[in-house]
Amino acid sequence: MSAPFQPLTAYIGGVGDQSLVSPRLWSDMSEQKAGAVCVGEVLVELARGADGTFALSCGGDAFNTAIYLARADIDVGFASAVGDDPYSDSVLALAAAEGVASNLILRVSGRLPALCLIESGPAGERQPRIWRDGAPAGDLFELPDWMRLAESLTSARLIYFSGITLSLFSNNGLGRFFAVLEVARQQGAKVAFDGNFRPRGWKGDLQRARAVVMEALKRTDIALPAFDDEAVLWGDPSLESTVTRLQAFGIDEIVVKNGPNSALVATSGNQEFVPVPEVLVPIDATAAGDGFNAGYLAARIAGNDPAQAAGAAHRLAGSVIRHPGALLPRSAFAMH
Repeated sequence: MSAPFQPLTAYIGGVGDQSLVSPRLWSDMSEQKAGAVCVGEVLVELARGADGTFALSCGGDAFNTAIYLARADIDVGFASAVGDDPYSDSVLALAAAEGVASNLILRVSGRLPALCLIESGPAGERQPRIWRDGAPAGDLFELPDWMRLAESLTSARLIYFSGITLSLFSNNGLGRFFAVLEVARQQGAKVAFDGNFRPRGWKGDLQRARAVVMEALKRTDIALPAFDDEAVLWGDPSLESTVTRLQAFGIDEIVVKNGPNSALVATSGNQEFVPVPEVLVPIDATAAGDGFNAGYLAARIAGNDPAQAAGAAHRLAGSVIRHPGALLPRSAFAMH
């Protein structure tokens, strides 16, 4: 059983990190802001094909979003930790090939990234099985170089992460991460969060998952939840109820994804359903939400209003589900 989630001050009080709650810690930092930073993990993926052989790739929800942001010409970096093995080398090689800055991917000697084995279920759906024990991404905010990571996050214009990201961290790591988010927001950063609830990642501890997610929501400016996840974690009966619950945290910009149905966009007293342009039968729904989030954030960064951004997000997600795997072939990628 995981340790009970404690208030933020319980984490930063006992480990010498009180200075994190003050923006003076980095008062000499350049005022120039970086672009976006996505925080999460990269897994080595082995997917079994129809002939029984396995194809090797790598991915992860926040990493997929970072790649799609980079493809939309957004200045984006990825914050994570990997090992010093050849598979970790391939993660950095993919980031470089996609234009994602990897200077915030910490290397940990003697350790390996998480492994995801993917097989097809009876209806052709992907059935992932994940081994994370010992993977360094969960220790991201407890590694010796974590303060360098923290400084870089506070110089970003946008920080993006998901519920899967949160499920990786210990209570101490969460306390540090949330404190960094507070400083980043004081420095002018926007925080975007997708709850992306996966019960196995929380080892079935719904009480801890809810407590941690609530702490994240207190530090969120743009919420990008999927309604089916919110219904499981919180019991929300409708998209409108999800919006009402999130607005109680003071979140001014909310987009509730709803699969092939209209997304609900809520901002400053206004709510609007934005329909999917075309309902498609997916070839592979993997990373549809990751693509939606990237499409939305890229369009907002480009100056589109929230409803226009949701339309762009629908179109990118529609392209993603037309192809197998998390990443579209570059020849098929287009932002509209």
